[in-house]
Parts: sequence; structure tokens; C-alpha cells
Amino acid sequence: MGRRHLIAVAGAFGASQVFAPSIVRSQTAQSKTLRLMRWKNFVPAYETWFNDVFVKTWGAENDTHVIVTNVGLGDIRQRAAAEIAAGEGHDLVLFLSPKPSFEDHTIDHREIHQECELRFGKAHAFVARSNVNPNTGVHHGFIESFAPTLVTYRKDVWDAVGASPASWDDIRKAGRAAKLLHNSPVGISFAPEHNAEHSLRALMAAFGASVQTEDGHLALASQNTLEALNFAKALFEETMSPEILNWTSPSNNLAVLAGDISLTIDTMSIIRAAEAKALPIEPGLTLAALPEGPFGRGGPAYATNTYIIWKFAQNIPGAQKFLLDYMAAFGEGLIHSGFQNMPSYPGTVPNLADMIAASKDRPGRYDVLLNLADGLTNLGHPGHSNAATDDVLNQRIISAMFARVANGSATPQEAMDLAQAKIAPIFQKWRDAGKI
Repeated sequence: MGRRHLIAVAGAFGASQVFAPSIVRSQTAQSKTLRLMRWKNFVPAYETWFNDVFVKTWGAENDTHVIVTNVGLGDIRQRAAAEIAAGEGHDLVLFLSPKPSFEDHTIDHREIHQECELRFGKAHAFVARSNVNPNTGVHHGFIESFAPTLVTYRKDVWDAVGASPASWDDIRKAGRAAKLLHNSPVGISFAPEHNAEHSLRALMAAFGASVQTEDGHLALASQNTLEALNFAKALFEETMSPEILNWTSPSNNLAVLAGDISLTIDTMSIIRAAEAKALPIEPGLTLAALPEGPFGRGGPAYATNTYIIWKFAQNIPGAQKFLLDYMAAFGEGLIHSGFQNMPSYPGTVPNLADMIAASKDRPGRYDVLLNLADGLTNLGHPGHSNAATDDVLNQRIISAMFARVANGSATPQEAMDLAQAKIAPIFQKWRDAGKI
């Protein structure tokens, strides 16, 4: 297929957007259908733009009827599993994190990644390590964006105790003062839910602990993990309240907005909600990068928004083209998400710094976003995201380990050993299946 013809095919979204030959298919005059299932975005303005503007415009320009099904975050995996069992369903499904455990049921997304690299340059390193199985070579998904992992804290309280949350040690010492002197405890979830799984992995990373090694072998049982657990026990006892053991995903957001806690780890959602509602607490809310520990700072992105295309999808070419065209329009989506959906491929928004500087919000509030990706890791770091690390996440084993230490039902050693015993057969199962 000649370049001129490729440009004509891609013309609806700009002549420079040329598709890989195998992604372009001959189109019939008959209108097509593309079925897409995605979890409900936390930012209503983004959801409105995506569903009512981008999807409708793309459908009209590609002679395709696009059906979008928005479901609750807690339902998406169950719905996807039902589609696998039935061997039919949506063409595209959006998850909050990579789903390498679904590899046998998805297409190889390699061509989409290659085309994005040609157009926009390389993805962030943690994105690249999330999408591909180095053992099989299969690209089991496509990460279109990530949600930044940030510390959100009350500057008035932290100024009063004379500190900033630059390190985990700072949070422990100043958090104790904030709790005792200002009745404003730290709020980091230790419950079996999404926020805890990501926040506690950031704590583990700061102490050099991880679930697996770089080459995919189980690594949880270590002195580093014990040190992280001992620190977490002290952090809980000195700076937090028992409620964090029973939190659900929105609990930390609500606690900050109500003025009940002085600090948490989350995405942009808290500060954006405070702005939208013009809450009295909003002017004092401040964002910071993840805290530093003995082994530096880092942790997984709070969301790595991952699309997968099923092998049994009815419109695979349309699904591939939809993703490529969406990436070409990513800058507009970024604005409507309020910087909640950050670019997996920096080249999709080369003017990101100007966009942040031009924000009408409080000057400098979002500068932390500029270099944030440098400190983020993939789930499964320092190895690739794989089916075993996906299962460990889904079973909430890490948050349960920390909770046992916090509530006193197990010593750090006992909690670590129990978690290791639960994780070991998971790794063995996927190793036997040839996936790690």
C-alpha cells in the first residue's frame, strides 16, 4: 500500500498520522460497529468529552457506530471474565491496571505500540515494562495514560509543625505532631482496596522491598520487607487512626475533603474535587512527589489505564484504529481530565509544560507533574508486570500483610511469611503456564 493511500486513509485525523499497513483494512460501504467497555472515569468533565465529543466525532468520521458501556470500577474485571467465558462481548475493554493474566484471550498489541513509537517517540519506561511479556514476547495490552501518584497534604497543618512530607521519616515525625497537637492524623490506607495496594508498594520501594526480582522470581521475604513492615507499624501507631484499616477506595478522598486528615497518597482527584466544590480547605491543599526512603523514592502509578482488544472481538481493525486516533487527540483529553490522565507517550503532548503553566488554577500547584513520571514504576517492579503480579494485586495480599502488622494480629516476620506462602503458588502456577 503506497504512502499516499495510507495518508488518505488517515486523513480524518491529520495527514501525518500514517497507520502500520497491517492495521489498515479495506472498508466496505456498510457502517460498522465498535463496542467499548470502560470503567467510569473519576473526572466527570473527561467522561463527557470522551463519550459525547471524541467518540461521536470518531464514529461519524469512520462510518462506525460506537457503543460505550461505562461500568463501576469494581465491576470491570468480573464483566471481562464473563466475556472471556462466553467468547464474545466488547471489542475494547479499559482496565485500571495491566491485565497480563488475560494474555491468552487478547490480540498481540505490538503493532499499536510500534505505530505510536513512530509517531510520538518512546513511552515512559514504566509503561513499556507494563505492556509486554518478555517471556512470550506478547504485548498483552495498550496503556493510553496513567494517573499520577501524589502526596496530597494540608499545608497549614504541616507548616504548623514545621515540616514538609519530603521523606517517609518526615511523615512519621511530623505526622505524629500533627495528630497529637492538631488532631489531624495521617491517612494512608491499610485496607484491602486499590489505594492501599499502590501506596504500600511505594513504601516498600522506598525501603528496597519488592514482590519479585528483575527476572521474575519471588522476592518478598527479605530484610528490606521486614524493615518496611516495622516502619509501617510505627507509622500506623504514631500518626494514624484505626479507621484506615477499614477504608474503601473513596475513604481517603472524603477524609481530606472533610478536614479529618493532614496527608494521604492518591491521584489528582482530591484536589480537583476541592476546587470543583470550592471547599474552604481547598486553598491549603498542596501536592508533592512520593516521599523518599533509604532506597530513594518511587512507586507504581495509581492507574495505568490499559485497553485490551479481545481475540474474539468483532471489529479488531476498528479497535486498533480507534486507539491510534485517540492517542493523536490525547492533548485534548488531557485538558478535560484536569491532568488526571497523564500521557503514556510524552510525544503526544510535547507542550505539556506550557499547558500546565497556562492552567487557570493556582500558580505552581501542578508543577510537580512535570517530572513526576521519572519516579514512577510499574506493578511488578523491578521486573515486568506479569500474570503473577496481577494475581497478587487482585488478591490484595500486600495490603493484608501490612494490615496484620498494624492491627497486631501478626508480627512483621509472621505477616511476611504468610504473604510469601500465599504468593509462592501464584508464581508457580504462572511459571508452569509459561507466562513468567
